[in-house]
Amino acid sequence: MLNGILGKKLGMSQIFREDGEMVPVTVLQAGPCVVVQRKTAAKEGYESAQLAFVEARAKRHPTKPMQGHFAKANVAPMRFIREIRLEAGSDETKQGDSVNVGLFQPKDRVNVIGVSKGRGFAGLVKRHHFGGGEGSHGSMFHRAPGSIGSSAFPSRVFKGMRAAGHMGDARVTTKNLEVIRVDAEENVLMVKGSVPGPTGGYLVIEKVKVAE
Repeated sequence: MLNGILGKKLGMSQIFREDGEMVPVTVLQAGPCVVVQRKTAAKEGYESAQLAFVEARAKRHPTKPMQGHFAKANVAPMRFIREIRLEAGSDETKQGDSVNVGLFQPKDRVNVIGVSKGRGFAGLVKRHHFGGGEGSHGSMFHRAPGSIGSSAFPSRVFKGMRAAGHMGDARVTTKNLEVIRVDAEENVLMVKGSVPGPTGGYLVIEKVKVAE
């Protein structure tokens, strides 16, 4: 059974529960999606469904192979495509099926996968939360890294040493978020807390399996 959907981050807001508790929420557009390809263990070696996020604006200038790929499902080429793994023996999902936000219910738990905001080249304090040195006059150690290794032996910097460099623009998964509200008419999903990426960023929303 399909347990995930593609979406887009619309922004953050807050709502109030019946007991008056204020809950910060992220508003997501979850679907509609269409199954472009159904992969099976017999043919591809694993079970999955390739979903395309349906938007009013179709993908501009798709390649001819992509045009043919979408034509098999009788849909226009879309911008955002991802695969959702299926359990073995899941024959319910097939090519051309539509997937919408009705897949989720309030109080469900979801994992949200996205690409974090790119921060460019960042220093140690911003990137790794180093404390730095004293900020007073004469310190000479305001935002410096300190020691990064021994001098005599091994006379090199070990791999994995935390240093300044490119920050963000990476795949991030925020786990176990609570579904607060589902709007089936507008394909809107509200989840408690924040999710990775900027407003307008594409996301994969997967339902968390509940242990029996």
